[in-house]
Amino acid sequence: MLIRRAVLLDGTETDIRVEEQIVDVAPGLAAAPGEVEYDAAGGTVVPGLNDHHLHLRAAAAAVHSVRVGPEHVRDRSSLAAILATAARSDDGWVRAIGYHDSAAGPLDRHALDGVAPTVPVRIQHRSGVQWTLNTPALIRVGLAEHPTGILRSSDPSWALPPSEPGLAELSVQLCRYGVTGVTDATPDLGAGDITELQQRMRQTVRCLAPGKRILHDDELDLDALTRWIRHSHSVGVPVALHCVTAPQLVVGLEAIRAAGRHPLDRIEHAAVVPDGTLADLAASGIAVVTQPNFVAERGDQYLVEVPETEHHELWRVASLLSAGIPVALSTDAPFGNADPWAAMRAAVHRRTPSDIVLGPAECVSAATALRLFTGNRPGHPARIEAGTAGDLCILTAPPAETLAELDAGAVAATVIGGEVVYER
Repeated sequence: MLIRRAVLLDGTETDIRVEEQIVDVAPGLAAAPGEVEYDAAGGTVVPGLNDHHLHLRAAAAAVHSVRVGPEHVRDRSSLAAILATAARSDDGWVRAIGYHDSAAGPLDRHALDGVAPTVPVRIQHRSGVQWTLNTPALIRVGLAEHPTGILRSSDPSWALPPSEPGLAELSVQLCRYGVTGVTDATPDLGAGDITELQQRMRQTVRCLAPGKRILHDDELDLDALTRWIRHSHSVGVPVALHCVTAPQLVVGLEAIRAAGRHPLDRIEHAAVVPDGTLADLAASGIAVVTQPNFVAERGDQYLVEVPETEHHELWRVASLLSAGIPVALSTDAPFGNADPWAAMRAAVHRRTPSDIVLGPAECVSAATALRLFTGNRPGHPARIEAGTAGDLCILTAPPAETLAELDAGAVAATVIGGEVVYER
């Protein structure tokens, strides 16, 4: 297809011929016989966006889950009311997501029985690392005697009932955002799972499994982690370490240092990077995939729970880039908002829900935020030039307005492999 009257982010006015790859970028290109033409009408054309860390099945399931985060739940009574009216799955379950103790206090099976005694209910913590089940739910999964009902997502000794998430619906939503590629960060995906995701999504799908490992503060075993990394590298698998606390980051970096680094190793999240760890992270050469959208989504809670002297260590972006660390941005959907444009705005402004700027020195420019949502790997943003992937996002606004607004509503069309997969 031939895209006419496109404007690149640097202001260059051009036409773009695109097939599976971009064929030509130049003004005044002549249409070939029968070639599809699209008039960008002076709108900005950027490389297709890549969400470098999300969870596809969980994000698809979240569309049909009830949300019970602090923004929805005020106390136990409101939690009970939400669960009582929530839609159930075909087998009678209620699936709730986004919970945090600040909503209605700590949850275990007994607390959950108090607000939902009869229907099997499972509530996922907003971190994604654990579920809380009430007694009817524990009976369903064969754990009737479990003392707390708090189960880690990564624990293979139990399993939730299978579900059929609407991946096609999620794919359409991502197309509306201009997303043409994703990296699924779900650990322990098998080859069949990966093939299914790749077949059912319009986007190019990459997966971190089998090299994804979630670290937990109470199970930080440096020797065991080093052995696992060394083994992964020995069979050609890079690792991606989930690090959301300072101890996890310190142990993860030391394990990679001891095991040796693969060029594609990654740190996921790096939610806390203490000043004393920044130099070690830079020296490691390891890429970071982070989510500044959590400043916009959860920043008010950080203001309360994190000492003010440590606010600048949360969800760093600018200092990582200044240190020469390869960085990419992502949403961590469904644990974060799946809209990459909202995440870009958060990286630029770093405003909490109450409009307080958290860590102003970590702000980046709009152009940088957009660039970090492109490319196939951290530190390698995509470019619009001949020979690159034929994945593009066409916007209604010129570059200055695009960068000023960073609004998903400006996406006019999304092109994947030279084919328009979404048009407003």
